[in-house]
Amino acid sequence: QVQLVESGGGLVEVGGSLTLSCAASGRISDVYAMAWFRQPPGQEREFVSAISWSAGNLYYADSVKGRFTISRDDVSNTGYLQMNSLKFEDTAIYYCATTTIPVVMSTPRKYDSWGQGTQVTVSS
Repeated sequence: QVQLVESGGGLVEVGGSLTLSCAASGRISDVYAMAWFRQPPGQEREFVSAISWSAGNLYYADSVKGRFTISRDDVSNTGYLQMNSLKFEDTAIYYCATTTIPVVMSTPRKYDSWGQGTQVTVSS
């Protein structure tokens, strides 16, 4: 079991930047990938980005490609999501998640550990 704690959310203006962090603890050696998902108000949870924990391969949703950067520090067992050029439509609760399945997927149900979520609100 992996425990995840997100931080770094908040209120930011359109065009601004935020960096989310996800501190992982527990059975990190079982983790194949860490991903970020988000859930806008009244909508379903959607894939944002993922990183394979050992190889560092990166994956992005088209809606954030070129604006968001995922990374991880395997010494501190922390994942990051650097978000630049934020738009109104980026407003959501952001969740980090990990999977032990050795394939990076964009489907939430394939991830077995989840953080509590952190709110990101983009305003004018």
